[in-house]
Amino acid sequence: MSPTERRDNGREPSRRLARLLPGVKPETLEIVAAIAREITENQTRLVRKITDLLAREIENLDADPQLVELLEASVHGNVSTILHVLTNNIPVEHLQPTTAAVEYAIRLAQRDVSSHSLVRAYHMGQDLMMKTFYDEVEALSLPGPQSMAVTKRISDVCYTYIDWITLYVFEAYEQEQRRWFGAQGNLHSSTIHALLNGTDYSSETFESEVGYVLGQTHVAVIAWKASAPDTADLGQLDRCVRELARDLRADGTPIVTAIDRSTVWAWLPFGGRHPFVDADALSPRVPEGVRVVLGLPGTGVTGFRRSHEQARTVYSVTSRLLTRGAPVTSFGDPGVAVVALLADNLESTRAWVRDLL
Repeated sequence: MSPTERRDNGREPSRRLARLLPGVKPETLEIVAAIAREITENQTRLVRKITDLLAREIENLDADPQLVELLEASVHGNVSTILHVLTNNIPVEHLQPTTAAVEYAIRLAQRDVSSHSLVRAYHMGQDLMMKTFYDEVEALSLPGPQSMAVTKRISDVCYTYIDWITLYVFEAYEQEQRRWFGAQGNLHSSTIHALLNGTDYSSETFESEVGYVLGQTHVAVIAWKASAPDTADLGQLDRCVRELARDLRADGTPIVTAIDRSTVWAWLPFGGRHPFVDADALSPRVPEGVRVVLGLPGTGVTGFRRSHEQARTVYSVTSRLLTRGAPVTSFGDPGVAVVALLADNLESTRAWVRDLL
């Protein structure tokens, strides 16, 4: 749902927000605008610095390459807006949230990432941006009172904006979480995540709630819409997974859970046998614009997790590719495991290469 649709439906956040104090001197506004223009020239570097900080320091924000890209788009939108407000002295109450900021909050809700991570990200980003402003003010060597007035104006604008945008995106997050986890097909998401994380689960409870037997062989699948993800059809992805299950002669119905509007995780059941997975043979069965990765067959709870970890490792590489590759990629394909594992931990790979050289 777009921000416009939310406003039309009467669900735009309506709270008492922080307000800027009137009476700022024109010369103060001019200095603030000049500082904002100076930072705007190096905006790309600042956005990257904030994005790297958030992805590194806040758990679950770097779990997916596409999520990191959306995080950067959200940071860029928020930084641009703050700089625009400071440059042109625009009242915060006249703003509309950027599409990327709202979409990022929605994606976190769909993936059941804690709302605390969302709010913490905004405050960490605000802190780093304010340090950038402080450096610029200090470099001007303004007289004490004027330096204080400029710093106060920048601080007031940033605080007011963050107060406003966090209320907005938090409400968008809560609305989406209520909608998403109330939707059919996502009722078992928390149970599956608990099993994958090894917390608060039992095999009996899992099998009872999900209707899937863990004491057998599994092949994990990740399917996503590689083109035009905003118009992705989860039903199409679900049908694709079930078609692959039939092609591989699975012993039962796969479990499929949506991770966001363009991605599903799934597991195919094979009883006591280990299937042979031929990615090339499966590729013609995949619809245009859809990509699929598979883990190796694994048995029991350990195999359920390991196969999924392998699929996610391949996904972390293939989802970054700018050019379209094969529609289906398996962890067992020649060379895929090595490339995926090396690319998934670039720092360790670089250190290993340095040692060899």
